[in-house]
Amino acid sequence: MMMKKLMLLLLLFITACTAVSDPTPLPPTATIAPTVTPSPTPEPIAYPIHYDYTVVNSYPHDAGAFTQGLLWYDNSLYEGTGWRGESDVRRVTLKNGEVMEEVPINDQYFGEGITIFDDKLYQLTWQARTGFVYDADSFELLDSFAYPTEGWGITHDGEQLIMSDGTDTIYFWDAETLEENGRLQVHDGDRPIARLNELEYINGEIYANIWQTDYIVRIDPETGTVVGWIDLSGLLSAEEMAGLSDPGNAVLNGIAWDGENGRLFVTGKLWPTLFEIELHAE
Repeated sequence: MMMKKLMLLLLLFITACTAVSDPTPLPPTATIAPTVTPSPTPEPIAYPIHYDYTVVNSYPHDAGAFTQGLLWYDNSLYEGTGWRGESDVRRVTLKNGEVMEEVPINDQYFGEGITIFDDKLYQLTWQARTGFVYDADSFELLDSFAYPTEGWGITHDGEQLIMSDGTDTIYFWDAETLEENGRLQVHDGDRPIARLNELEYINGEIYANIWQTDYIVRIDPETGTVVGWIDLSGLLSAEEMAGLSDPGNAVLNGIAWDGENGRLFVTGKLWPTLFEIELHAE
């Protein structure tokens, strides 16, 4: 027993003498940050350009014409008018506003927008879902056609017809079959732009009156994005507006483009004046 105790004490003594002090601690392992792929820089938002205007010329306009469509073709002004019992298509002399020729439509129809494509004049009606095709020179009625929405404005881009129905939608029609072959929702950012009315295709953009406002929007026909706002307030003074036959309905409507001479014409329903204007970015 005594011998076992002595051997145990000797073992403890040897262990204590040979013990090595704690090693110098290693530096903490560095935390390696995960590799982060930077997000691409977002493209700058192209905010719509705002335009004001200068009046270049003014011309007489039939103050009894409820203007629904307006266009320039073969050195003449063409106009489509509304109201049931008063709707027609007419050819007008620019300088004096004289109606050279007109063709009324049946009293059951409320005339709307017009356009001329391949020497044919197309006229929409409001709620009857019926349109008419005329010879652009003689005004001879050639055909009628149906569509599934209301009819408001119509124009063309040289290949297809472009039509509005008072919502935020623009429709594209095959010019031969008059069948829809596409549509766009018109928007300014996230905001839909509705009440699109009279249309005109100008230098690769769709210009559209917004019903009951003094604004025309310029629309990218590929995306539906509003790329410009045209403020035409003040074309008629408050006194002139008050003196109109029906001030509540006498709103801005009617866009015509003389591409050969670069002239832009605008007017309104029941307005006594048609204006040639130039636009200026604000």
